[in-house]
Amino acid sequence: MAQDTTPAPFRIDVPQSELDDLRARLATTRWPAELPGVGWSRGTPVAHVKELADYWGSDFDWRAQERRLNALPQFTTIIDGQRIHFAHIRSDDPDALPLMLLHGWPGSFLEFLDVIEPLRKDFHLVIPSIPGFAFSAPLAEPGWTAGRIAGAFVRLMTLLGYERYGVQGGDTGAFVAPEMGHLDPERVAGIHLNAVLSFPAGDEEEDARLSDVERRRVEGLDEATAGYVAIQSRSPQTLAYGLTDSPAGLLAWIAEIFHRWAGGPVDRDRFLANVTLYWLTGTAGSSAQVYYEQTHDPAAWMPRARGTVPTGVLLAASHEYAVRPYAERDHSIVHWSQQETGGHFFALEQPELFAEDVRTFFHTLR
Repeated sequence: MAQDTTPAPFRIDVPQSELDDLRARLATTRWPAELPGVGWSRGTPVAHVKELADYWGSDFDWRAQERRLNALPQFTTIIDGQRIHFAHIRSDDPDALPLMLLHGWPGSFLEFLDVIEPLRKDFHLVIPSIPGFAFSAPLAEPGWTAGRIAGAFVRLMTLLGYERYGVQGGDTGAFVAPEMGHLDPERVAGIHLNAVLSFPAGDEEEDARLSDVERRRVEGLDEATAGYVAIQSRSPQTLAYGLTDSPAGLLAWIAEIFHRWAGGPVDRDRFLANVTLYWLTGTAGSSAQVYYEQTHDPAAWMPRARGTVPTGVLLAASHEYAVRPYAERDHSIVHWSQQETGGHFFALEQPELFAEDVRTFFHTLR
């Protein structure tokens, strides 16, 4: 096992030449044709991408975003041979519970910017970038499965001196957080999940007990994930060429996911800050590797014991696909909150509701 390193302070400092190159590429984009009248049914419309690209290349202020991110105490360390970036915000309450917040794809650690202040009253916050994402790149080697990521993050909490802590995760984070509970059940106080996926196990009796709403969620899951999952789980390297060379291509790829998964409009500057983070770090391809690892990891699909760590779920009812009976088969569910607002990127879309639900869940475990 590789030696972990002491976390070192980190500051974002993008050379101006990289921002100039981004604007030049946007200005010379070669736009595709599209069929008339198809809207979003075949992917992101040209008009939508052009509008975003025009703003991105002219009025979007990365330096303002950079200053806001640099207001957070940020660090990097090497764990299991991999560079890990994270923000670490301590509460004014020395007895606060440490809480790790885990993003997914196509998000980043900046999803949590608006929940930091409401949560730091009760928690010491550790917000890492998942290996292959943003400043936790480049990937040192293949094999960064959800289980291996979980192991690295357990070790990160040890490096920070935390003996008992909670974990919150959405999307990819919702796969990693339960793995941390399996690896470190004595220290993980609780797991809070949003954008969680739960799958049928071929149990006809279990399936027969589903409500009509739950059946529609099961039926909708394949449609919601089919296109991008097929590509990113099979050919992430091939995809990387286009998304790393063309900012318009990267913009269209991520814009489609936000359009399909968000519960409503997302602040344009925050959305573009997230896309810019992918562009400047060149991590469109390496972040997609997490899908390849998940689908090719035999351990991820083998039967396993139900998790023992108390688990809470926050469900955006109109935009998510979690099925409670399936989730309860895998996790020790003690909290299930269904909201009619918000979507896949709940912390970004509804920060107050997100923070309230996280606080409510963990207060029951103190």
